Amino acid sequence: MSDPTFTVEYRKNQIATFEQRYSALRVACVQETMSQGGSLVFQVSGSGSATVVTRGSNGQIPYFTTDNTQSTVTLVENHAPFERTGFNIFATQGDMVGVMHDEAVGTLNRAIDDAVIAQLDTATLDTGASQTASVQLVMHARTILSNNKVDLTNPDMIYGIVSPGFMAYIMQTPEFSSKDYVDVRPFEGPTRRMLRWLNVNWIEHPALTGSVGAGSTGVSEKCYLLHRHAIGHAANAKDMKVAVGYDEKQDASWARASLWHGAKKLQNTGIVQLLHDSSAFVAT
Repeated sequence: MSDPTFTVEYRKNQIATFEQRYSALRVACVQETMSQGGSLVFQVSGSGSATVVTRGSNGQIPYFTTDNTQSTVTLVENHAPFERTGFNIFATQGDMVGVMHDEAVGTLNRAIDDAVIAQLDTATLDTGASQTASVQLVMHARTILSNNKVDLTNPDMIYGIVSPGFMAYIMQTPEFSSKDYVDVRPFEGPTRRMLRWLNVNWIEHPALTGSVGAGSTGVSEKCYLLHRHAIGHAANAKDMKVAVGYDEKQDASWARASLWHGAKKLQNTGIVQLLHDSSAFVAT
């Protein structure tokens, strides 16, 4: 008796590869949307450490001028274009046009985070030699910010941008995870993109400079504690432009995501770098 002719069925929907497809760091910046222009100027203003005065011997009150610093962000034209011929789309399993759309958006979101990370890496304040995450390390960074008169009372303004290894260490400390110390316990409920502890929004990012996810050894990962007013991000629109089309002449479908954007460090005193050693968590 001959075997039956078996058929093979292919799943219509694709399974996405493991990639970062969203911007995790834009939320930690002062965001500005531009309607026109090739650059944007952020202005940081303060008293210049002024102190109170008394009336002078001439009977006049001496006045100060405010301290103003301007930082310019030059926008960079970024595109994430994908294209497939009509035959490839017809012959390939699944919705290739939808895949091109999603990957274009994801590629551009990674570019936003890369721009922010590049500016964070210019910060000059740090906690010293590379070490594993601990409450003491976080407190060291927090103290540096406080000594610089950074307001740490508003939890919507303070961010910790750390590697997966850093998060793995700090989540094992009782002060971070125990109900005796925190209201939102990280080991309960759904997974969150940000965890709040010590009035800080903690963002786990896989591609920080020196991290395993960025192709390094993880021995000296550059993690950060910062105030949002320490870094800015400017873009030509609140959301990126995403277009999908078909070229009839070439019988090709395409998808493109575009954004004119840039990031800029605004206040060095509001960013502290924590060098972290994640080498113990590297896959063997």
